Amino acid sequence: MGKGVAKILASSGQNEHEIIILCRSKALGQEVIEEFRKECSNTKASMVLCDLTKFSDVKRAIHELHEKHDSLDGIFINAGIGYAPQRVETEDGLDAHFQVNYLSQYMLVLNLLDLIEKSETGGRIIFNAASFGEMHWDDLQMADKWNYEQAIGQAMVAKRMFLYRLHRLYQNKPNVSISFVGFHISKTVWTNQLNIIPAPMRIAASLMKLFGTFISMETCGKIMAPLFTEETRHSLEKSGKLMTWKKGAFIEMDEKDFALDEAQQDKLWDISLSLCKDDKTLEISNELQDHLT
Repeated sequence: MGKGVAKILASSGQNEHEIIILCRSKALGQEVIEEFRKECSNTKASMVLCDLTKFSDVKRAIHELHEKHDSLDGIFINAGIGYAPQRVETEDGLDAHFQVNYLSQYMLVLNLLDLIEKSETGGRIIFNAASFGEMHWDDLQMADKWNYEQAIGQAMVAKRMFLYRLHRLYQNKPNVSISFVGFHISKTVWTNQLNIIPAPMRIAASLMKLFGTFISMETCGKIMAPLFTEETRHSLEKSGKLMTWKKGAFIEMDEKDFALDEAQQDKLWDISLSLCKDDKTLEISNELQDHLT
């Protein structure tokens, strides 16, 4: 999905958009940049290396982005682990799904808000945040009972709770225009993740593709790209909401009560801070929370 959106934006106008891709493989990242140059005539694409299973990498990426850029207009919070045959624990002692699909992105976003605030077109952060999932408060790292579907679902609802709280925090911050939008793609995107799933699942997916269950990365990009380029007032109207695409238009989806519960959002925020164990992230959080009082 990230590549699909980036490719459509890279194709807009004559180098209209500068694209930064965050990736963990230098070789694969360079392939994407070369593809954008050849197929989109975009010479302003660059990459920042970052393995989201490592907080040390996230901090390095944050530093590099601040060194190279004075502002950012938009961020797509999308990268994540899908299928996995078993639970993997990161070097930071966390479930890989929880860290990659949510917690590292929590740290990344908080530390890049200052660049987003400086956008001259109205900053926006778009979250790939499917509408399912539940929080496992007694075992957030799912050490006792794990499966990849529940791990993905927990990260998805955590991202939604995060964006709702960010929206709430920024409602009271003067002279700043940022929108925080969740997006649920209505059809599954056909990606290379399908190459790693077990053979029976892969066969079933191939059959489902024939009946139109899947869409291409490029189609996904065409659907989502307007979220990054629409007028600020339209983006702000979507802020704090979970949207999807249906019948040629963006529409708001219903959300589960517990995800909208401010006490639950606050609880997740505090837990996330304690797991990040990062002084700068804590400092940013304290500054933001001053606007709630």
